[in-house]
Amino acid sequence: MVVPDRMCYKTQMKDSPVYVLGTGLSHDSSVCLLADGEIVLAIEKERLTRRKHDGGNDQIAMEYVLDRAGITLDDVAVVVQNENFGMFRHGNSNYRGQPRLLTDARPVVTISHHLAHAYSAFGPSGFDQAAVLVVDGCGNAYEDCIDIAPGSLVSSIPCGLEHLYYEKDSYYTSENGRLLTVAKDFSPWGAQGWSLSPPTTMHSIGGVYQAMSHYVFGDFSDSGKLMGLAPYGEHGRFDFPLFQLRDGRVLVCRENFSKFTSPARSRTALKSNFLYYADVARYVQSEIERALLYLVRDRFERSPSRNLAYAGGVALNAVANSRLIHEAGFERLFIQPAAGDNGLAIGCAYYGWLQVLKKERVRSSGTTYLGASYPSDRVRQAIAEAGNRISVEQSPDVAARAAQLLADGKVLAWYRGGAEFGPRALGHRSILADPGLRGMKDHINANIKFREDFRPFAPSVIASEANRYFDCAGHDSPYMILVFSVRQEYRDRLANVVHEDGSSRLHTVTSESEPMYFRLLQEFKKLTDVPVLLNTSLNKRGMPIVETPEEALSFFLDCALDAMVLEDFVITKSRPDLGSRERVRGLVELPSASDVPLIGMRVASMALTYRLSHEAWDEMAGSTKELVIGFNDTTGMQKLQLPHPLQTVMRIFELCDGSNTYSHIASQVELNVNALLQTARSLCQRGILDHAAANGNPPRLPGPGLPSARSARPRP
Repeated sequence: MVVPDRMCYKTQMKDSPVYVLGTGLSHDSSVCLLADGEIVLAIEKERLTRRKHDGGNDQIAMEYVLDRAGITLDDVAVVVQNENFGMFRHGNSNYRGQPRLLTDARPVVTISHHLAHAYSAFGPSGFDQAAVLVVDGCGNAYEDCIDIAPGSLVSSIPCGLEHLYYEKDSYYTSENGRLLTVAKDFSPWGAQGWSLSPPTTMHSIGGVYQAMSHYVFGDFSDSGKLMGLAPYGEHGRFDFPLFQLRDGRVLVCRENFSKFTSPARSRTALKSNFLYYADVARYVQSEIERALLYLVRDRFERSPSRNLAYAGGVALNAVANSRLIHEAGFERLFIQPAAGDNGLAIGCAYYGWLQVLKKERVRSSGTTYLGASYPSDRVRQAIAEAGNRISVEQSPDVAARAAQLLADGKVLAWYRGGAEFGPRALGHRSILADPGLRGMKDHINANIKFREDFRPFAPSVIASEANRYFDCAGHDSPYMILVFSVRQEYRDRLANVVHEDGSSRLHTVTSESEPMYFRLLQEFKKLTDVPVLLNTSLNKRGMPIVETPEEALSFFLDCALDAMVLEDFVITKSRPDLGSRERVRGLVELPSASDVPLIGMRVASMALTYRLSHEAWDEMAGSTKELVIGFNDTTGMQKLQLPHPLQTVMRIFELCDGSNTYSHIASQVELNVNALLQTARSLCQRGILDHAAANGNPPRLPGPGLPSARSARPRP
């Protein structure tokens, strides 16, 4: 690891901080700023552009960090960057045709991919001495790696093909605050024409998970869903390996991928053959764990250590992570909270501090709250712009007021301070609820997150009490990246955060890690005797976690959230037309004449369209009107067919405003009430209608969205 001698870095005055700027330009790109060796700001590009997994050019993220720190690039001692392809051989002033803040006149250090991942894990780990592991889909090409050490290659690279072999796993040890390379393995790029060919290297663990994610969900970026689906599956359907494990290497058994011939083309296809895809997910998860444990044990034998710091996209697999704690040989494990490519900027910044500037390592606080806080006047302005759609209370004790709302069964948005960095909401941008209230999991998935009903939710728990409820053996899990079993006696009380296999992806909270969120858990315990809350990120399917107060309020108003804590304000929705009624949590199973329907939270739009014959194109003669509906959780529009004239259907929807019962609506449209209820039942099942509870009577709720026993459905 050599820094070119020709580069000269700015030396700042002793009374001003020494700034280092790190930037990652992969997918999930980000920028991080260190001041005197500590992270002071970091932002993921997707939070600013509002495009999930946004990557590439770093200008907008760099401007955010510099502006909020109140500095310019001239105040930065060194900039360190990473990108997977090209290593900026043609200059730093633009990337993929777009201008950057950097100029070619400015000295910039470019480092390779796994080295950036490694420093992102080691830098904030808190370990004085540690081994560092990186496992992902694809790093830099062999010819671009600056961390090749003598004897570190696990396999040979064919001469002349160095540009075609890419990093797939790397292992380092620390010495005096710097990293030394112990072992690196490379793989050729994925073969074209291979069934389920991953969009990455041929023999990477991460590539297999991406490929199978695409097979089940139709998206390479849905690997986390695969882990969530796996507990619904069973072992035994597949009797062939996905990986060959030998000589310290993990190799993909390419020939066995041709046996997967039924990719899910849609969510409907996934549901109709659910048990098959659940078995696929279970099998893939098991094979990933087998391969990863083999790899980690081999690396431990090459260079043992008490401590392991771990990063790369595969490190987001919380189920496998929990096995590493018990089975890999290390005593302590630190997993970078932003283990994927969003963490590269952190690694670049630490490399600049430790390796380029040769500074002493500063112990990290471990916080993930690295976004900037928004000023109170901007919060007040956002509230003012919401107008009479909301009711606002400035509470003298926000934690106590929020706990009461949660204990009353409300679903609460919790927005305070700077945003978390990484994929998990840890008490600054969260959706919270009672973990045991019946129907809550299905309600949040369907009407707030707009996502698949098998997706689990995580619990936040006071750290000192975690072992009472979870079989975590005293292990802390501050980043929601480890999975533990829920103790049998508490599974009913915590039903909404217990996954199909009895596990939970745990988030432990201390007064030091987040004082106000800790107080909220304490206050909730006073009211319910349970120091646990359902915690999920403040966003919906396909949306980055909200960043600004305006985004938070917009999301709050557009979904079925009941209340919101926005800094020191407690906000509820103004619904004068509903009186004391509340929207149902879940779908009414058998609507009755006295129920009060509303247009469903799942519905994004309704429109009348005209279907024309070819002959009638010019004069609109012979055209047929159709009603089409757009949904929040699917793309495209769906045609609605009901056994009533279109004019009657439109009038029914006009009357579904939260103030009319089915009996009244039937009289207004001159329909038999039983015929209307039959139609309503179909609309309820599709999420087109929600309901309000009339006269204080709670609406009837259906059971869980998926059967807990496999015998409930025939196997395909």
